[in-house]
Amino acid sequence: MPSRGLPQGVRGLRSFGGDRGGPVARAARAAAAVAIGIALLAPAQAKRVARLASSAGPIDVVEVARGLEHPWSLAFLPDARMLVTERPGRLRIVTPAGALSAPLEGVPKVHANGQGGLLDVALSPTFADDGVLLFSYAQPTASGARTAVARARIDWRAQSPALSGWTVIFAQRQAPSGGHHWGSRLQFARDGSLFVTLGDRYSYRDQAQDLSSHLGKIVRIFPDGRVPPDNPFVGTPGALAEIWSYGHRNVQGAALHPASGRLWTHEHGPQGGDEVNIGVAGANYGWPVITFGREYVIGTRIGEGSSRADVQAPLHQWTPSIAPSGMAFYDAERFAAWRGSLFVGALRGQMLVRLEFDGERLVREERLLEGLRERIRDVRQGPDGLLYLLTDSDEGRILRIEPAR
Repeated sequence: MPSRGLPQGVRGLRSFGGDRGGPVARAARAAAAVAIGIALLAPAQAKRVARLASSAGPIDVVEVARGLEHPWSLAFLPDARMLVTERPGRLRIVTPAGALSAPLEGVPKVHANGQGGLLDVALSPTFADDGVLLFSYAQPTASGARTAVARARIDWRAQSPALSGWTVIFAQRQAPSGGHHWGSRLQFARDGSLFVTLGDRYSYRDQAQDLSSHLGKIVRIFPDGRVPPDNPFVGTPGALAEIWSYGHRNVQGAALHPASGRLWTHEHGPQGGDEVNIGVAGANYGWPVITFGREYVIGTRIGEGSSRADVQAPLHQWTPSIAPSGMAFYDAERFAAWRGSLFVGALRGQMLVRLEFDGERLVREERLLEGLRERIRDVRQGPDGLLYLLTDSDEGRILRIEPAR
């Protein structure tokens, strides 16, 4: 088995030669380490994975890096390097040339079970000055685990960056057993508050309608954990003040609309009923009473139906499910035809979906990268105006989409 604690290209050194303790083997390993260190500093030639047709013209899909174990989230540092979380509990820095750092020190223990582990990462709006970032993760407890959010500092300019000052700023009250539906996307609002998406934890779906439970909610907090006084349920008897909206199943995509600044999200449905929604403070999104989804295996209807007057209707839904994960609005110049489009990764669907809206009306859906057969976990727009994707597998990759040359 390769060692996940070593950078890409260094893992094989642990088994270099038959005699691990002999002087020849030690000398060979030392020489190889020096050679690899030089190679990691040198720019790598990006590997083109595919050239594909698209509505924006021919595009190249380029492999930036590989060897990440179930990467979940990507965030760009001010110098264009990337912070990448790996679900088993590792955080790495990846250079634009694709070199992977060793796992950063200071990451807490995570509940790496099922869909749980180290999940989203987001830089604070003041990151360039103070190095503060936030993480969501499955936090182990005596009874099971829960979605939690922590803040820490990173000296990202240091030769060997590490996390320090780790502090939990939010944790779900409920910590059930099981390994599914953690939600966990983090999105800063323009006012500096933080949206955190929370899954229903699968077997506890009825709590999505219970305002005294965190399960199946989106919460809004300040980066230090305080509750904004204008949250919709502040002062409501029996309701948790941090709740911003409810009736969610498993929201794994969140982004701000570049023009309006409003929160857009998507969430998983069961056997259909994946949704794209616009966030509304205090709104009920229906789960599990109102949904387009069906029960697994038996296929029977869930709840009362697919619409109700007091439930926020989705802008778009997918039946059958594509299992959406990660989303980003595109507002750069490299793909002029795609400006304003919403991009959504798909796990089960193994593709990248482009949604084009006229206001809040969907006018076109374009499916890209279907032939790659990759589970797309995260989607980000890079500082270079290109699109970056994380693929979800034991040997996950960072892919970049760029205009064909």
